[in-house]
Amino acid sequence: MHIAIIGAGLAGLTAAYELRGAGHTVDVYEATERIGGKLHTVAFEAGPTDMGAEAFLARRRDAVEFFTELGLSGSLVEPSGLGSLVYVDGTTRALPRGGVMGIPSSSEGVAHLVSSETAARIDAESQRPGFTWQPGGDTNVGALVRERYGGDLVDNVVSALLGGVYSCTADDLGLRATVPQLAAELDRLAAAGPVHLSTAVRNLEHARAELPTGQGPVFAAFREGYQEAYEALAEKSGANIYVDAFISGVERASGGFRLAGGNDTVYERVILAVPAPTAALLLKKVAPAAAEALKPVKLADSVVVGMRFATDEGLPDNSGVLVATGADDVRAKAFTFSSRKWPHLAERGGALVRASFGRFGDTLAVRASEDDLVDWALDDLEEITGFDGRAAGPEEIYVQRWLGGLPRYDEHHLATVAAVEKELDKVPGIAVTGAWVGGVGVPAVIAHARRAAYGGVG
Repeated sequence: MHIAIIGAGLAGLTAAYELRGAGHTVDVYEATERIGGKLHTVAFEAGPTDMGAEAFLARRRDAVEFFTELGLSGSLVEPSGLGSLVYVDGTTRALPRGGVMGIPSSSEGVAHLVSSETAARIDAESQRPGFTWQPGGDTNVGALVRERYGGDLVDNVVSALLGGVYSCTADDLGLRATVPQLAAELDRLAAAGPVHLSTAVRNLEHARAELPTGQGPVFAAFREGYQEAYEALAEKSGANIYVDAFISGVERASGGFRLAGGNDTVYERVILAVPAPTAALLLKKVAPAAAEALKPVKLADSVVVGMRFATDEGLPDNSGVLVATGADDVRAKAFTFSSRKWPHLAERGGALVRASFGRFGDTLAVRASEDDLVDWALDDLEEITGFDGRAAGPEEIYVQRWLGGLPRYDEHHLATVAAVEKELDKVPGIAVTGAWVGGVGVPAVIAHARRAAYGGVG
Protein backbone atom coordinates (compact mmCIF):
# COMPACT_ATOMS: atom_id res chain seq x y z
CA MET A 1 0.00 0.00 0.00
CA HIS A 2 1.26 3.52 -0.83
CA ILE A 3 0.54 5.87 2.07
CA ALA A 4 1.04 9.61 2.44
CA ILE A 5 1.47 11.34 5.77
CA ILE A 6 1.19 15.12 5.88
CA GLY A 7 3.17 16.55 8.77
CA ALA A 8 6.51 15.39 10.20
CA GLY A 9 5.90 16.28 13.82
CA LEU A 10 5.66 13.67 16.55
CA ALA A 11 2.30 12.36 15.35
CA GLY A 12 3.31 12.04 11.69
CA LEU A 13 6.66 10.43 12.44
CA THR A 14 5.09 8.01 14.91
CA ALA A 15 2.52 6.96 12.32
CA ALA A 16 5.29 6.48 9.76
CA TYR A 17 7.26 4.37 12.24
CA GLU A 18 4.24 2.18 12.96
CA LEU A 19 3.81 1.47 9.25
CA ARG A 20 7.43 0.33 8.76
CA GLY A 21 8.24 -3.13 7.52
CA ALA A 22 4.69 -4.10 6.56
CA GLY A 23 5.19 -3.82 2.83
CA HIS A 24 3.95 -0.25 2.69
CA THR A 25 5.63 2.64 0.92
CA VAL A 26 5.30 5.74 3.10
CA ASP A 27 5.92 9.33 1.99
CA VAL A 28 5.96 12.03 4.67
CA TYR A 29 5.51 15.67 3.65
CA GLU A 30 6.58 18.48 5.97
CA ALA A 31 5.82 22.10 5.07
CA THR A 32 8.66 23.56 7.16
CA GLU A 33 12.40 23.10 6.87
CA ARG A 34 12.72 20.69 9.78
CA ILE A 35 11.11 17.63 11.29
CA GLY A 36 9.86 17.40 14.86
CA GLY A 37 6.96 19.84 14.80
CA LYS A 38 6.32 21.22 18.28
CA LEU A 39 9.33 19.29 19.53
CA HIS A 40 12.39 21.39 18.80
CA THR A 41 15.88 20.87 20.17
CA VAL A 42 18.36 23.66 19.41
CA ALA A 43 22.15 23.46 19.48
CA PHE A 44 23.31 25.61 22.38
CA GLU A 45 27.06 25.58 22.85
CA ALA A 46 26.59 24.00 26.27
CA GLY A 47 24.54 21.18 24.75
CA PRO A 48 21.23 20.41 23.01
CA THR A 49 18.37 22.37 24.55
CA ASP A 50 14.62 21.91 24.04
CA MET A 51 12.60 24.96 23.04
CA GLY A 52 9.30 23.13 22.79
CA ALA A 53 8.11 20.37 25.06
CA GLU A 54 10.89 19.35 27.45
CA ALA A 55 9.37 16.40 29.33
CA PHE A 56 6.68 13.73 29.17
CA LEU A 57 4.50 11.91 31.67
CA ALA A 58 6.63 8.92 32.62
CA ARG A 59 3.73 7.32 34.51
CA ARG A 60 2.33 6.57 31.06
CA ARG A 61 4.13 3.28 30.73
CA ASP A 62 3.07 2.92 27.09
CA ALA A 63 5.22 5.95 26.25
CA VAL A 64 8.22 4.63 28.18
CA GLU A 65 7.85 1.26 26.44
CA PHE A 66 7.63 2.99 23.08
CA PHE A 67 10.85 4.92 23.67
CA THR A 68 12.47 1.72 24.88
CA GLU A 69 11.44 0.06 21.63
CA LEU A 70 13.19 2.91 19.82
CA GLY A 71 16.36 2.10 21.75
CA LEU A 72 16.21 5.29 23.82
CA SER A 73 15.70 3.96 27.36
CA GLY A 74 19.30 4.80 28.24
CA SER A 75 18.69 8.44 27.31
CA LEU A 76 15.80 9.00 29.73
CA VAL A 77 16.59 11.23 32.70
CA GLU A 78 14.68 12.14 35.86
CA PRO A 79 13.92 15.60 37.29
CA SER A 80 15.37 16.87 40.55
CA GLY A 81 12.03 16.89 42.32
CA LEU A 82 12.33 20.51 43.43
CA GLY A 83 9.04 22.29 44.02
CA SER A 84 7.62 25.18 42.01
CA LEU A 85 6.51 28.68 42.92
CA VAL A 86 3.61 30.89 41.87
CA TYR A 87 3.82 34.68 41.54
CA VAL A 88 0.77 36.28 43.18
CA ASP A 89 0.25 39.89 44.23
CA GLY A 90 3.88 40.82 43.68
CA THR A 91 5.43 37.94 45.64
CA THR A 92 6.46 34.35 45.01
CA ARG A 93 4.81 31.66 47.09
CA ALA A 94 4.97 27.87 47.16
CA LEU A 95 2.80 26.17 44.56
CA PRO A 96 0.55 23.58 46.23
CA ARG A 97 1.39 19.96 45.42
CA GLY A 98 -1.96 18.39 46.31
CA GLY A 99 -5.30 18.54 44.57
CA VAL A 100 -5.88 18.04 40.86
CA MET A 101 -4.37 20.66 38.52
CA GLY A 102 -4.61 23.23 41.29
CA ILE A 103 -8.18 22.32 42.27
CA PRO A 104 -8.02 21.38 45.97
CA SER A 105 -10.19 19.26 48.24
CA SER A 106 -9.68 21.69 51.14
CA SER A 107 -8.11 25.07 51.74
CA GLU A 108 -5.13 23.57 53.57
CA GLY A 109 -2.73 23.70 50.63
CA VAL A 110 -3.96 26.92 49.01
CA ALA A 111 -4.87 29.23 51.91
CA HIS A 112 -1.69 31.24 51.34
CA LEU A 113 -2.75 31.91 47.74
CA VAL A 114 -6.40 32.94 48.14
CA SER A 115 -8.55 35.19 50.29
CA SER A 116 -9.90 34.01 53.63
CA GLU A 117 -13.38 34.13 52.11
CA THR A 118 -12.34 31.76 49.34
CA ALA A 119 -10.62 29.45 51.81
CA ALA A 120 -13.84 29.26 53.81
CA ARG A 121 -15.89 28.56 50.65
CA ILE A 122 -13.57 25.70 49.71
CA ASP A 123 -13.90 24.09 53.13
CA ALA A 124 -17.70 24.52 53.16
CA GLU A 125 -18.27 23.36 49.57
CA SER A 126 -19.31 19.83 50.52
CA GLN A 127 -21.98 21.26 52.87
CA ARG A 128 -23.63 23.26 50.10
CA PRO A 129 -26.21 21.71 47.78
CA GLY A 130 -24.53 19.66 45.08
CA PHE A 131 -24.37 20.82 41.48
CA THR A 132 -25.83 19.30 38.33
CA TRP A 133 -23.38 17.18 36.39
CA GLN A 134 -24.18 15.39 33.14
CA PRO A 135 -22.20 12.13 32.96
CA GLY A 136 -20.19 12.04 29.75
CA GLY A 137 -20.61 15.77 29.24
CA ASP A 138 -18.23 18.64 29.78
CA THR A 139 -18.22 22.07 31.37
CA ASN A 140 -15.95 25.09 31.56
CA VAL A 141 -13.21 24.63 34.18
CA GLY A 142 -13.08 28.27 35.19
CA ALA A 143 -16.84 28.64 35.51
CA LEU A 144 -17.16 25.52 37.66
CA VAL A 145 -14.31 26.37 40.04
CA ARG A 146 -15.37 30.01 40.33
CA GLU A 147 -18.90 29.00 41.27
CA ARG A 148 -17.91 26.31 43.78
CA TYR A 149 -14.75 27.83 45.28
CA GLY A 150 -14.04 31.40 44.15
CA GLY A 151 -12.47 33.45 41.39
CA ASP A 152 -9.13 34.12 43.06
CA LEU A 153 -8.37 30.38 43.18
CA VAL A 154 -8.97 30.24 39.43
CA ASP A 155 -6.79 33.26 38.70
CA ASN A 156 -3.99 32.54 41.16
CA VAL A 157 -3.65 28.78 40.94
CA VAL A 158 -5.78 26.85 38.45
CA SER A 159 -5.21 29.10 35.44
CA ALA A 160 -1.52 29.36 36.27
CA LEU A 161 -1.16 25.57 36.21
CA LEU A 162 -3.38 24.95 33.21
CA GLY A 163 -1.80 27.84 31.33
CA GLY A 164 1.58 26.18 31.56
CA VAL A 165 0.23 23.13 29.79
CA TYR A 166 -2.45 24.46 27.45
CA SER A 167 -1.51 28.14 26.84
CA CYS A 168 -5.05 29.03 27.95
CA THR A 169 -6.69 30.21 31.14
CA ALA A 170 -9.13 27.96 32.97
CA ASP A 171 -11.94 30.07 31.50
CA ASP A 172 -11.03 28.86 28.00
CA LEU A 173 -10.84 25.15 28.83
CA GLY A 174 -13.19 22.21 29.30
CA LEU A 175 -12.92 20.01 32.37
CA ARG A 176 -13.21 16.65 30.62
CA ALA A 177 -10.96 17.84 27.80
CA THR A 178 -8.15 18.83 30.17
CA VAL A 179 -8.68 17.08 33.53
CA PRO A 180 -10.39 13.85 32.42
CA GLN A 181 -9.76 11.97 35.66
CA LEU A 182 -11.75 14.58 37.59
CA ALA A 183 -14.57 14.47 35.05
CA ALA A 184 -14.69 10.67 35.36
CA GLU A 185 -14.97 10.93 39.15
CA LEU A 186 -17.80 13.44 38.78
CA ASP A 187 -19.49 10.93 36.46
CA ARG A 188 -19.23 8.30 39.20
CA LEU A 189 -20.59 10.61 41.88
CA ALA A 190 -23.49 11.71 39.67
CA ALA A 191 -24.59 8.09 39.32
CA ALA A 192 -24.69 7.66 43.11
CA GLY A 193 -26.03 10.92 44.49
CA PRO A 194 -25.09 14.57 45.10
CA VAL A 195 -22.08 15.93 43.24
CA HIS A 196 -19.52 18.06 45.08
CA LEU A 197 -16.22 19.24 43.67
CA SER A 198 -14.31 18.83 46.93
CA THR A 199 -15.56 15.26 47.32
CA ALA A 200 -14.44 14.34 43.81
CA VAL A 201 -10.97 15.82 44.34
CA ARG A 202 -10.64 14.17 47.77
CA ASN A 203 -11.54 10.78 46.27
CA LEU A 204 -8.84 11.19 43.63
CA GLU A 205 -6.31 12.19 46.28
CA HIS A 206 -7.15 9.08 48.31
CA ALA A 207 -6.87 6.87 45.21
CA ARG A 208 -3.50 8.42 44.43
CA ALA A 209 -2.27 7.82 47.99
CA GLU A 210 -3.17 4.14 47.70
CA LEU A 211 -1.08 3.59 44.58
CA PRO A 212 1.89 1.27 45.13
CA THR A 213 5.20 2.99 45.80
CA GLY A 214 8.25 2.63 43.59
CA GLN A 215 6.57 3.78 40.37
CA GLY A 216 9.43 6.11 39.59
CA PRO A 217 9.29 9.82 38.72
CA VAL A 218 6.14 11.39 37.31
CA PHE A 219 8.05 13.02 34.44
CA ALA A 220 11.08 12.19 32.33
CA ALA A 221 13.10 13.89 29.60
CA PHE A 222 15.85 13.04 27.12
CA ARG A 223 19.47 13.73 27.98
CA GLU A 224 20.15 15.22 24.55
CA GLY A 225 16.69 16.70 24.07
CA TYR A 226 13.68 15.55 22.10
CA GLN A 227 15.78 15.44 18.95
CA GLU A 228 16.74 11.95 20.09
CA ALA A 229 13.12 10.84 19.73
CA TYR A 230 12.13 12.52 16.50
CA GLU A 231 15.39 11.70 14.73
CA ALA A 232 15.12 8.04 15.79
CA LEU A 233 11.54 7.89 14.53
CA ALA A 234 12.52 9.39 11.19
CA GLU A 235 15.46 7.03 10.74
CA LYS A 236 13.74 3.85 11.88
CA SER A 237 10.52 4.52 9.97
CA GLY A 238 12.22 3.96 6.62
CA ALA A 239 9.83 6.52 5.17
CA ASN A 240 10.61 8.97 2.40
CA ILE A 241 10.57 12.32 4.21
CA TYR A 242 10.27 15.56 2.24
CA VAL A 243 10.84 18.88 4.04
CA ASP A 244 9.89 22.28 2.62
CA ALA A 245 7.08 20.36 0.93
CA PHE A 246 3.87 22.35 1.23
CA ILE A 247 0.72 20.36 0.49
CA SER A 248 -2.18 22.62 -0.40
CA GLY A 249 -4.93 20.05 -0.83
CA VAL A 250 -6.04 16.44 -1.09
CA GLU A 251 -8.07 15.34 -4.09
CA ARG A 252 -9.70 12.11 -5.13
CA ALA A 253 -8.09 10.12 -7.91
CA SER A 254 -8.76 6.79 -9.51
CA GLY A 255 -7.77 4.23 -6.89
CA GLY A 256 -7.10 6.73 -4.13
CA PHE A 257 -5.94 10.30 -3.57
CA ARG A 258 -3.50 12.83 -4.99
CA LEU A 259 -1.78 15.59 -3.06
CA ALA A 260 -1.58 19.09 -4.49
CA GLY A 261 2.11 19.92 -4.10
CA GLY A 262 3.21 16.34 -3.53
CA ASN A 263 4.69 13.67 -5.76
CA ASP A 264 2.77 12.65 -8.85
CA THR A 265 1.47 9.61 -7.02
CA VAL A 266 -1.88 8.07 -6.22
CA TYR A 267 -2.01 7.21 -2.52
CA GLU A 268 -4.34 4.57 -1.17
CA ARG A 269 -4.32 6.19 2.27
CA VAL A 270 -3.61 9.70 3.53
CA ILE A 271 -2.96 10.53 7.18
CA LEU A 272 -3.20 14.19 8.16
CA ALA A 273 -0.89 14.89 11.12
CA VAL A 274 -1.36 18.66 11.06
CA PRO A 275 -3.10 21.32 13.20
CA ALA A 276 -6.87 21.43 13.01
CA PRO A 277 -7.21 24.53 10.76
CA THR A 278 -4.71 23.03 8.29
CA ALA A 279 -6.60 19.74 8.35
CA ALA A 280 -9.82 21.61 7.59
CA LEU A 281 -8.25 23.19 4.49
CA LEU A 282 -6.84 19.89 3.27
CA LEU A 283 -10.15 18.06 3.76
CA LYS A 284 -12.29 20.56 1.83
CA LYS A 285 -12.57 18.49 -1.34
CA VAL A 286 -12.48 14.93 -0.01
CA ALA A 287 -14.42 15.36 3.25
CA PRO A 288 -16.24 18.72 3.22
CA ALA A 289 -18.49 17.83 6.16
CA ALA A 290 -15.47 16.97 8.31
CA ALA A 291 -13.77 20.20 7.25
CA GLU A 292 -16.84 22.16 8.28
CA ALA A 293 -17.02 20.37 11.63
CA LEU A 294 -13.42 21.41 12.33
CA LYS A 295 -14.11 25.13 12.14
CA PRO A 296 -14.75 25.66 15.89
CA VAL A 297 -11.22 24.54 16.82
CA LYS A 298 -9.11 27.61 17.62
CA LEU A 299 -5.39 27.74 18.31
CA ALA A 300 -3.32 29.40 21.03
CA ASP A 301 -0.02 31.15 20.29
CA SER A 302 2.94 31.16 22.65
CA VAL A 303 6.64 32.00 22.81
CA VAL A 304 9.57 30.37 24.58
CA VAL A 305 12.69 32.42 25.29
CA GLY A 306 15.58 30.15 26.25
CA MET A 307 18.44 31.82 28.11
CA ARG A 308 21.76 30.42 29.31
CA PHE A 309 23.72 32.40 31.90
CA ALA A 310 27.31 32.08 33.06
CA THR A 311 26.26 31.70 36.70
CA ASP A 312 23.22 30.46 38.62
CA GLU A 313 24.03 32.40 41.78
CA GLY A 314 20.82 33.93 43.06
CA LEU A 315 18.48 31.76 41.01
CA PRO A 316 15.81 30.27 43.31
CA ASP A 317 16.28 26.67 44.36
CA ASN A 318 13.05 25.65 42.64
CA SER A 319 12.09 24.05 39.36
CA GLY A 320 10.26 27.15 38.16
CA VAL A 321 7.61 29.76 38.80
CA LEU A 322 4.11 30.20 37.38
CA VAL A 323 2.43 33.60 37.13
CA ALA A 324 -1.11 34.27 38.29
CA THR A 325 -3.32 35.56 35.48
CA GLY A 326 -4.10 38.73 37.42
CA ALA A 327 -0.46 39.82 37.59
CA ASP A 328 -0.24 43.03 35.53
CA ASP A 329 3.30 44.03 36.49
CA VAL A 330 4.90 41.29 34.35
CA ARG A 331 4.27 39.90 30.88
CA ALA A 332 5.63 36.35 31.22
CA LYS A 333 3.27 33.56 32.18
CA ALA A 334 5.94 31.20 33.56
CA PHE A 335 9.63 30.54 34.00
CA THR A 336 11.24 27.11 34.04
CA PHE A 337 14.57 26.97 35.85
CA SER A 338 15.72 24.11 33.66
CA SER A 339 19.16 23.74 35.24
CA ARG A 340 17.47 23.42 38.64
CA LYS A 341 14.75 21.11 37.40
CA TRP A 342 17.00 18.71 35.48
CA PRO A 343 20.27 17.47 37.04
CA HIS A 344 21.73 16.58 33.62
CA LEU A 345 21.41 20.24 32.61
CA ALA A 346 22.89 21.43 35.90
CA GLU A 347 25.99 19.38 35.06
CA ARG A 348 26.69 21.81 32.21
CA GLY A 349 27.28 24.64 34.66
CA GLY A 350 25.77 28.10 34.76
CA ALA A 351 22.00 28.55 34.58
CA LEU A 352 19.48 27.59 31.91
CA VAL A 353 16.12 29.38 32.14
CA ARG A 354 13.09 29.20 29.85
CA ALA A 355 10.60 32.07 29.83
CA SER A 356 7.10 31.44 28.47
CA PHE A 357 4.76 34.05 27.05
CA GLY A 358 1.30 34.00 25.50
CA ARG A 359 -2.15 32.65 26.24
CA PHE A 360 -5.15 32.04 24.02
CA GLY A 361 -6.67 35.27 22.79
CA ASP A 362 -3.65 37.56 23.09
CA THR A 363 -1.46 38.60 20.17
CA LEU A 364 1.82 38.97 22.00
CA ALA A 365 3.47 36.06 20.19
CA VAL A 366 2.66 37.60 16.83
CA ARG A 367 3.28 41.29 17.43
CA ALA A 368 6.24 41.41 19.84
CA SER A 369 9.71 41.82 18.43
CA GLU A 370 12.48 39.41 19.39
CA ASP A 371 14.34 42.19 21.22
CA ASP A 372 11.24 43.06 23.25
CA LEU A 373 10.63 39.43 24.18
CA VAL A 374 14.19 39.03 25.44
CA ASP A 375 14.03 42.30 27.39
CA TRP A 376 10.70 41.30 28.94
CA ALA A 377 12.08 37.89 29.86
CA LEU A 378 15.08 39.42 31.61
CA ASP A 379 13.04 42.15 33.29
CA ASP A 380 10.33 39.78 34.52
CA LEU A 381 12.85 37.23 35.73
CA GLU A 382 14.45 39.88 37.92
CA GLU A 383 11.12 41.30 39.07
CA ILE A 384 9.78 37.90 40.09
CA THR A 385 12.88 36.20 41.48
CA GLY A 386 15.50 38.91 42.06
CA PHE A 387 17.87 37.09 39.68
CA ASP A 388 19.60 39.70 37.50
CA GLY A 389 20.12 37.88 34.22
CA ARG A 390 22.04 40.74 32.65
CA ALA A 391 24.54 40.78 35.51
CA ALA A 392 24.73 36.98 35.47
CA GLY A 393 26.13 37.11 31.96
CA PRO A 394 23.75 35.93 29.22
CA GLU A 395 25.80 33.59 27.02
CA GLU A 396 23.11 32.22 24.69
CA ILE A 397 19.53 33.26 23.96
CA TYR A 398 17.03 31.65 21.62
CA VAL A 399 13.49 32.84 20.84
CA GLN A 400 11.00 30.26 19.59
CA ARG A 401 7.54 31.40 18.53
CA TRP A 402 4.84 28.74 18.57
CA LEU A 403 2.13 30.23 16.37
CA GLY A 404 -0.91 28.02 16.73
CA GLY A 405 1.08 25.73 18.98
CA LEU A 406 -1.90 24.15 20.75
CA PRO A 407 -5.64 23.94 20.19
CA ARG A 408 -8.01 25.45 22.71
CA TYR A 409 -9.45 22.44 24.52
CA ASP A 410 -12.70 24.10 25.50
CA GLU A 411 -15.84 22.38 26.80
CA HIS A 412 -16.98 21.73 23.21
CA HIS A 413 -13.67 20.32 21.94
CA LEU A 414 -14.33 16.63 22.54
CA ALA A 415 -17.72 16.87 20.85
CA THR A 416 -16.08 18.60 17.89
CA VAL A 417 -13.48 15.85 17.57
CA ALA A 418 -16.20 13.19 17.75
CA ALA A 419 -18.15 14.96 14.99
CA VAL A 420 -15.07 15.13 12.75
CA GLU A 421 -14.24 11.46 13.29
CA LYS A 422 -17.85 10.50 12.55
CA GLU A 423 -17.68 12.28 9.20
CA LEU A 424 -14.29 10.78 8.36
CA ASP A 425 -15.64 7.29 9.00
CA LYS A 426 -17.58 7.90 5.77
CA VAL A 427 -14.37 8.56 3.82
CA PRO A 428 -12.26 5.39 3.70
CA GLY A 429 -8.58 6.08 3.26
CA ILE A 430 -8.44 9.40 5.13
CA ALA A 431 -7.35 9.66 8.77
CA VAL A 432 -6.37 12.47 11.13
CA THR A 433 -4.07 12.51 14.13
CA GLY A 434 -2.21 14.98 16.33
CA ALA A 435 -2.69 16.79 19.62
CA TRP A 436 -6.06 18.24 18.63
CA VAL A 437 -7.44 14.73 18.13
CA GLY A 438 -5.67 12.59 20.72
CA GLY A 439 -5.07 15.14 23.48
CA VAL A 440 -2.19 17.21 24.77
CA GLY A 441 1.08 15.64 25.85
CA VAL A 442 3.63 13.42 24.18
CA PRO A 443 2.19 10.08 25.40
CA ALA A 444 -1.32 10.97 24.19
CA VAL A 445 -0.04 12.06 20.77
CA ILE A 446 2.00 8.87 20.36
CA ALA A 447 -0.89 6.62 21.39
CA HIS A 448 -3.34 8.22 18.98
CA ALA A 449 -0.87 8.28 16.10
CA ARG A 450 -0.21 4.56 16.50
CA ARG A 451 -3.94 3.85 16.32
CA ALA A 452 -4.36 6.12 13.32
CA ALA A 453 -1.55 4.35 11.49
CA TYR A 454 -3.31 1.00 11.73
CA GLY A 455 -6.77 2.24 10.81
CA GLY A 456 -7.75 0.77 7.47
CA VAL A 457 -4.42 -0.97 6.92
CA GLY A 458 -4.59 -4.69 6.36
